[in-house]
Amino acid sequence: MIKTTEQVASADGTLIAYQRQGDGPVLIMVGGGLDDGSENGPLAAELADTFTVINYSRRGRGDSTDTAPYAVERELEDLAALAAEAGSDPVRLFGASSGGALALEAAAAGLAVDRVAVYEVPYLIGDEAVRSWREYVSEVTAIVADGRPDDALARFMKLAGMGEADIDGARTSPEWAASSALAHTLPYDAACLGDGSPPQRFEGLGVPVLVIIGDQGRELFEPAAVALTETLPNATRRDLAGQGHVADPATLADELRGFLAG
Repeated sequence: MIKTTEQVASADGTLIAYQRQGDGPVLIMVGGGLDDGSENGPLAAELADTFTVINYSRRGRGDSTDTAPYAVERELEDLAALAAEAGSDPVRLFGASSGGALALEAAAAGLAVDRVAVYEVPYLIGDEAVRSWREYVSEVTAIVADGRPDDALARFMKLAGMGEADIDGARTSPEWAASSALAHTLPYDAACLGDGSPPQRFEGLGVPVLVIIGDQGRELFEPAAVALTETLPNATRRDLAGQGHVADPATLADELRGFLAG
């Protein structure tokens, strides 16, 4: 969990916890599924030599509060509140996994952004993938509403390709409890990804966007990266050798620094 030093109130009164470090242009880091900001922490430290990095806990996670009902628009307001608190217009955004979809949604909605970088956004491409995605969204939403976070986490792992035996083994791991505590936010990430494919409105997003994947996840994330670079009018594609879904912070920082500082 982020050891927060500051909070800012979003438009609906939700308190968004964040950590600020470094000096330079403002870069807001958007975490993905089952993350309270911790995953981006080492990357934030790497980039603090170039940017004022705002690494935050999305609503319902870590020390951030939550307000029902959920809507993607509320998360966009959270980002706007963070940008206003940082006193920067425009800001840069980096989003990991489903956080990348949220970062792109913020830019498309009109947040003052001059550059966006995303890492392995898990859009689904193809009829079968979209069918599986819709089935997952329906099921995980119902499971969360029923108050069964462990089952929601297991359903997410199934979507990610894990078998039943591996999921059963994961239930006894030290990481299970922390992930289960965030499982109620899985429908939030699903909402950020919409119908599972890059929306056509991204065709009007003119800001420069860097689309990155690691070569270890090529089979899963290559179709999404191709679709994004074809949809976004000002996109650049980069592949990182030897990297999985959680990339080495120093390696990813080197790629981000050159693009986001431009």
